Amino acid sequence: MRRGRRPRWMLKIAEERIDVLFKLAEESYNTHPHRSDRYVEMARNIATKYNVRMPRIWKRRFCKNCYKFLKPGKNCQIRLKNSCIIIKCLECGNVVTLPYIREQKDKRRRRVESHIIKEGINE
Repeated sequence: MRRGRRPRWMLKIAEERIDVLFKLAEESYNTHPHRSDRYVEMARNIATKYNVRMPRIWKRRFCKNCYKFLKPGKNCQIRLKNSCIIIKCLECGNVVTLPYIREQKDKRRRRVESHIIKEGINE
């Protein structure tokens, strides 16, 4: 195989496998939490081997410190404070703070757009 990046079809398969593994981790967490942690580990290995970014929806579903699958209410705590999402892993105590400015901007845009549409209807 040539040096450098892998072919697109390999990267696409890797992304699909990562997606499948995280879905399996989510389904099997209630019965086998250690199995879902193993699925996360396998997905991370695939992502590093094929140099593929972890999809954004799954990036927040595992702890960056202990690499455990995070299930809100079971082994992680999620709080909203000062325009930030605070995720605390109850396995290792690691705290991740993520801004949610993008969501607030989208909400503001939708409010302005709906206001403009209502003004257009009233005229």
